[in-house]
Amino acid sequence: MKTIAVIGAGTMGNGIAHTFAQNGFKVNLIDVSDAALKKGIATVTKNLDRQVAKEVLTEAQKNDTLLNIALLTDLKEGVSTADLVVEAASEKLAIKLDIFEKLDNFCKPNTILASNTSSISITQIAAATQRAEQVIGMHFMNPVPVMKLVEIISGYSTSKETLATVTKLAEQLGKTPVPVNDYPGFVANRILMPMLNEAIETLYNGVAGVQEIDTVMKLGMAHPMGPLQLADFIGLDVCLSILEVMYDGFKNPKYAPCPLLVNMVRAGKLGIKSGEGFYDYSESKKAETVSAQFQ
Repeated sequence: MKTIAVIGAGTMGNGIAHTFAQNGFKVNLIDVSDAALKKGIATVTKNLDRQVAKEVLTEAQKNDTLLNIALLTDLKEGVSTADLVVEAASEKLAIKLDIFEKLDNFCKPNTILASNTSSISITQIAAATQRAEQVIGMHFMNPVPVMKLVEIISGYSTSKETLATVTKLAEQLGKTPVPVNDYPGFVANRILMPMLNEAIETLYNGVAGVQEIDTVMKLGMAHPMGPLQLADFIGLDVCLSILEVMYDGFKNPKYAPCPLLVNMVRAGKLGIKSGEGFYDYSESKKAETVSAQFQ
């Protein structure tokens, strides 16, 4: 495989593009708007600069990585020569089905189609194509350039050849591929999301405050980040979408989203991406924090 197309220049998409490009692949990063692409490549550049500062990469390697990434808004143009397409669009079934139906028409017959979905059925996504044996899940973890895990999800019809090819490819990226079966939430989010939801329920029921809940989990369970802070980092809208997929798939009340989470998403309090979630990430709050450090 030489050419990789990544659909979506958001947090996951730009991280996936960064990782492939850093490992010598030609990457077409595709999004619907130039603004999204500019924001995405700016993030890649900032993260590469951080790697250079930490002496993980040289300046020359950073420049080579950026040269490996082409930015496109035309889906057909971006995927027509790709050997692998990784979809990293919104975690909405209708959006993914529309994309994969188009990919089936635009891509070469032997192109493998992968989704970075964190919860949606690969079998259901594959049904939008005429190449279900070449459709697979590649669930990268955030931040992609740093995190080693890639969940590899085979749908009902995914071939052994496709699984072997994608597993080897993940290893070429320096990742640890872990095969899992196609059930809602797979492994990572089937375990993680109920924990985050329970932390939100604990806050909702007035058992303790935000800082207290996160401190208990960090100090008592050795978690590097508290569950409420992690939910902010993931995006509360993403957490809600994943929980809804699992609740719909299993019909088990333990996956029902906490009313507080639902209301926060409705109010636009999505975490870091919106500037406010369980914590305040606004510029004024950052200024207050900086000011306090010098007092």
